[in-house]
Amino acid sequence: QLQASGGGLVQAGGSLSVSCAASGRTFSSNAMGWFRQAPGKEREFVAAINWSGGVTYYADSVKGRFTIARDNAKNTVYLQMNNLKPEDTAVYYCAAGRSSWVTTRLPDYGYWGQGTQVTVSS
Repeated sequence: QLQASGGGLVQAGGSLSVSCAASGRTFSSNAMGWFRQAPGKEREFVAAINWSGGVTYYADSVKGRFTIARDNAKNTVYLQMNNLKPEDTAVYYCAAGRSSWVTTRLPDYGYWGQGTQVTVSS
C-alpha cells in the first residue's frame, strides 16, 4: 500500500513537499514515480526515480522546479516542489513501477497511492 501525504494550499512561487510511504511490502527494488491529475484532464507523468535513486527523470513542465528523491530504508519517496505555478494544481499520485527502471508510462506502474491535493493560488 502506498500512502501519499503533504499536499496543501500554497501561493504561486511557493514550495511544497509531498511524500509517499509504503507499507505492507517494500518497493526498494522498484522504480517510483509521481503523476498528477487536474480536473477534467488525464493523469500525467511528473517525475520518476529508479530503484537506487541514481537516475531521475522529469516532465518538461516541472524540470528545474521539482526534485524527486527516495529513502529505501524508510520505504518512502519524496517530491520537493519549488516555484509552484497555478497550473501545478492537481491531485498528485505516487506509484511503484513494475520494474527497477525509470519509465514515464502509466501502464508500467502497478501500485498506486490514493493521491494528495496540491492547490496553487495565483
